[in-house]
Amino acid sequence: MGSTIDRRLPRLEDVAARANVSHQTVSRVINNHPNVSSATRERVEAAIAELGYRRNTAARSLVTRRSQTIGVLAAEMGQYGPANTLLGVQQAAREAGYFVSIEAIKEAGAGAISDAVRHLTDQGADGIIVIVPHDGTVQALEGLTLDVPVILVGAPGGGLFSGALVDQKLGARLAVSHLIDLGHRRIGHVSGPQDWVDGRSRAEGWGERLREAGLPDDLLIEGDWSAGSGYRIGRQLAAERTVTALFVGNDQMALGLLRAFNEAGVRVPDDVSVVGFDDQPESGYFTPPLTTVRQDFEELGRRCMNVMLNALEGGAGAGTTVVEPELVVRSSTSAPA
Repeated sequence: MGSTIDRRLPRLEDVAARANVSHQTVSRVINNHPNVSSATRERVEAAIAELGYRRNTAARSLVTRRSQTIGVLAAEMGQYGPANTLLGVQQAAREAGYFVSIEAIKEAGAGAISDAVRHLTDQGADGIIVIVPHDGTVQALEGLTLDVPVILVGAPGGGLFSGALVDQKLGARLAVSHLIDLGHRRIGHVSGPQDWVDGRSRAEGWGERLREAGLPDDLLIEGDWSAGSGYRIGRQLAAERTVTALFVGNDQMALGLLRAFNEAGVRVPDDVSVVGFDDQPESGYFTPPLTTVRQDFEELGRRCMNVMLNALEGGAGAGTTVVEPELVVRSSTSAPA
């Protein structure tokens, strides 16, 4: 009788045996859980590669009684930040064996948020990531009965929810400190909408840093994140000539402002230095190349997914995961004339 060839696909237990770890450890590596040493992770990943192991998502769903789907509720998807945060979530979810179901809303009203969350839970989402950093988001969610983990992006955690955010105040302080170090003493702020958590936090960081330096914080003009609003505000500021430097709430508004200044004959940085926020891919190609604060949105999205995985595995309760921004100095800032 000829020998029998075992043609079955490798199982999780086979990976565990090859790597000399428990099957729980293999599961944590597959799910990208942070509490695994780098040496163990490398050993498990090598075993997975050697055996050609692939997770059977359908079978796993039957065993765990989970849909292997993460719901994402997002607003303002035309903005650079939310879109790239979502990209980071999707990449991390795919690596962990999860699908992503997206509910995009035009306005962040309580009704729209409630309807979108109910739609995601009706689809059987195992957890929900909310990329809607508006003031009313938490209140809208607190009014719902939710039996799945909820992660708030761009807002601090607390109460029923975990949070993941970029430290907006720190970013604003980096921008203003750079301008102060260059010698500027009259520094204005073109802010984002003040009903956005990010817009308000950046404005607070701007004001705090100026007051610490004993400088006036009386010039704040609110925009709406768009290049158009930056252009309109830029025309106003070009006529007034009241500042030597501006911290602008995002790169899109800075783009519009730079055009308005150029049309009015205001030289950047000779007459006015300008710092943006976000570091969009195009910011290095503005005229002049824009000094700005870089936010790693994809890393923020990945951190959100890691928090979600931890919550699904019964990890720690509500808390806040913070990503630090960094200043990118280019040609739009210099010492005042």
